[in-house]
Amino acid sequence: MNVSHEVELLITEIKRLGKQDDTGSYSVTFGELFHDEQCANIFEALVGTLRAAKKKKVVSYDGELLLQGVHDNVAVKLLKESL
Repeated sequence: MNVSHEVELLITEIKRLGKQDDTGSYSVTFGELFHDEQCANIFEALVGTLRAAKKKKVVSYDGELLLQGVHDNVAVKLLKESL
């Protein structure tokens, strides 16, 4: 899979799992993404896809690298709904 396609899939999953705030932005915790069965089947390297999406300014989250367990409560916020 190419990176752009995976980022588009990530956008879809954040919208599916996330909650919308008052501004209409979606956010979801890293733990929710990581432990979701559908996401596990889609993404071989969720952390890599998140880093690529952050680099493209599609999502934002605190820190550089998210690790399962340690960063389960870190919010991943969707900044753009498409590439």
